[in-house]
Amino acid sequence: MSESATQVAATPKSLRDDVYAQPIATLNVAQSALFQTDAMWPYFDRLRAEDPVHWTPASDFEPHWAITRYNDIMAVDTNHEVFSSAAGISLGPSEEMIAKLVASGAQMTGGAFGGPTGGPTMFIAMDPPKHDEQRKTVSPAVSPHNLKVMEPLIRERAGAILDSLPIGEPFDWVDRVSMELTAMTLATLFGMPQEDRRKLTRWSDTVMSRPGDGVVDSWEEKRAEMGAYAGYFLNLWAQRKADPIEGDMVSMLAHGEATKDMNQFEYLGNIILLTIGGNDTTRNTISGSIYALNKYPDQYAKLRANPDLIPSMVSETIRWQTPLAHMKRVATRDYELGGKTIRKGDNVVMWYVSGNRDETVIERPNDFIIDRERPRQHLSFGFGVHRCVGNRLAELQLKIIWEEILKRFPDIQVLEEPQRVPSTFVKGYKSMQVIIPRKL
Repeated sequence: MSESATQVAATPKSLRDDVYAQPIATLNVAQSALFQTDAMWPYFDRLRAEDPVHWTPASDFEPHWAITRYNDIMAVDTNHEVFSSAAGISLGPSEEMIAKLVASGAQMTGGAFGGPTGGPTMFIAMDPPKHDEQRKTVSPAVSPHNLKVMEPLIRERAGAILDSLPIGEPFDWVDRVSMELTAMTLATLFGMPQEDRRKLTRWSDTVMSRPGDGVVDSWEEKRAEMGAYAGYFLNLWAQRKADPIEGDMVSMLAHGEATKDMNQFEYLGNIILLTIGGNDTTRNTISGSIYALNKYPDQYAKLRANPDLIPSMVSETIRWQTPLAHMKRVATRDYELGGKTIRKGDNVVMWYVSGNRDETVIERPNDFIIDRERPRQHLSFGFGVHRCVGNRLAELQLKIIWEEILKRFPDIQVLEEPQRVPSTFVKGYKSMQVIIPRKL
């Protein structure tokens, strides 16, 4: 990345001064605009230092406790009996925001398939034992054996994608590479035709968007998109039920003892979870690796000199990028954490993106260091019963794409600051202009 682009990415002193001038009680990092402009870092720095278990009153989002330190996040994430995911895994709109959305024409039922709240239930938004039964049903699709079977196919696709890229001309890395590889892999996991793969990209973006975010223009358009999404997967569900069990996730859900009789909303909720989990996270980490290596050219040189560092670099990217910024839980009883009393029914938000930058646990956490002593020490996959079921598949795709990149290209240059997603949940990139000067 050029020097000017690196400077743009740094937190301006004026912003940091403004954050530290505010009364700590008023500090609210749950603002989509902060993530779209990459301006949330001083908020997290101050919260970790001064108020790591921080009460955040209602704003656009519902009131919640913001948990920002690594060890406090671990304490919440590994205690599913006290901190339940049954009420949803991401921050919902506040009552005031719901009123505004209703006034603007949003339909407040149907969740992702209609409006901002309610609707389909996914197994990550369940507690044991039901969570465990449904998770166990789909986990064979991403087992070590199945990943070994998939690896040659992922590698063949990665190579074909990279060989199709222009040399010496700017292009959007997010669209041409990150979205393409992850959509191909996810379509395979669902047993979908490859020609439908980019529908998954569109639907994943639409699930996480509100009108005006650059994905859909109105709630009516979102409902139409989500209706098409639901119809497609309900049709696939019916086909899989009629056929003998296969190795794809939809077939596993259709025939699994714990899932074959689920209602359509529960099924669709799990499809949303698997789409977001298999699409947004990996694609944003692939993009994040290009961005990070450009931001830290010494690390890029280190990687080129020693490709054996790819697995370590992959783990460091997953930490440094943190593709899902937060997860939410709800307290099932009063609980003491960090000297604060969390009351039964309170929302508790684990800011993974902050815990992964906790200087009391991770040395030089803001720096991208591909040969860290403990590169897998991060929160990005979560912990406890909700640890990401596809974490090894995500790592595999990143490992393969970088093995194939280093065979072909001596350099991939980021031309300007990327366009980021306006979301407090998915921490990702809309587009990233790059150029590949030459092939090896």
